[in-house]
Amino acid sequence: MQSLDGRVALVTGASQGIGRACALILAEAGATVALAARNEEKLQEAAAQIRGACGKAGVYKLDVSSEDEIKAVVKQIIAEHGKIDILVNNAGITRDQLSMRMKRPDWDTVLATNLTAPFLLIQAVLGSMLKQRWGRIINITSIFGRIGQIGQANYSSAKAGLIGLTMSVAREVASRNITVNAIAPGWIETAMTADITPEMRDTILKMIPMQRPGRDLEVAHAVRFLASEEASYITGDVLNVNGGMLMG
Repeated sequence: MQSLDGRVALVTGASQGIGRACALILAEAGATVALAARNEEKLQEAAAQIRGACGKAGVYKLDVSSEDEIKAVVKQIIAEHGKIDILVNNAGITRDQLSMRMKRPDWDTVLATNLTAPFLLIQAVLGSMLKQRWGRIINITSIFGRIGQIGQANYSSAKAGLIGLTMSVAREVASRNITVNAIAPGWIETAMTADITPEMRDTILKMIPMQRPGRDLEVAHAVRFLASEEASYITGDVLNVNGGMLMG
């Protein structure tokens, strides 16, 4: 697979889990990575790990629920590096509750972070990509955006919306050599999934033909592929990384 030397990648939610793994893998492939999240201390740790392996990384404190912060951070990255070639929309939150008990703020907060923020980030970076007629936008959605999940009406709706956003923007910018794709992880072992009960873990494992949870690096390698030149004829697609939990 070709190197990503010379490319500049912005990864949101890069302080831990899938986002951090994506940042590490993209840096390993040669990209200069802009790590963005709310936890600056964890971002600095990730950046130090990248630099320790001779990679290039910058830290940008960002709350993706703030449109002003999104615009300011994207502007800063472009000012420092001249462009943004790759956007990985990974930042996400959960506020789980059955639909009949879900409070409006829990709905609004999840939609703002998991759907509106990716839209605003895409808007913010597209000018740079259109100018150079090259870009890769990769949205991290979820298997639950395709099959739904009890107690996650807000999360599943946002992730389903992210798939629709992926396809719509892909159609709009395809002629400019910009691809827009989504990755739908299944059950990946991260901090977000660490608190499930043993009973729930056993139930989920029975739904996975490969009989194991996924790893954050397995999602990151899929991101690396979609960011590459080898994936230049793939756009508007949703790549499942779920051990066979959902097929087709």
